[in-house]
Amino acid sequence: MSKVHVKTGDKVVVINGKDRGKQGKVLQVSPSEGKVIVEGVNIVSKHVKPRKMGEAGGIIKAESALYAEKVQLICPKCGRPTRVGHMIDDKGKKVRVCKKADCGAKFE
Repeated sequence: MSKVHVKTGDKVVVINGKDRGKQGKVLQVSPSEGKVIVEGVNIVSKHVKPRKMGEAGGIIKAESALYAEKVQLICPKCGRPTRVGHMIDDKGKKVRVCKKADCGAKFE
């Protein structure tokens, strides 16, 4: 099982691809595939069939998964895209921190 540097609920920015520069919240993480689903990013058209009598089918827009390497975490303190570092806090718990030299904020 591989690890992913983002968690559900993190605010991220897409760093390459057709949606480069777009920001959104991580809705779902799949560590086994190394993919994430980000709100409002990588929108695809999905054809759905009606399942019940009287239900409408059609084409819906939905977010699709993209590789976790294509997103970068946004620091809540400085507001810039950053790499994630790890450190042990005073309670002995491992926490994620901003790698920007002038920031160093902890991600909650």
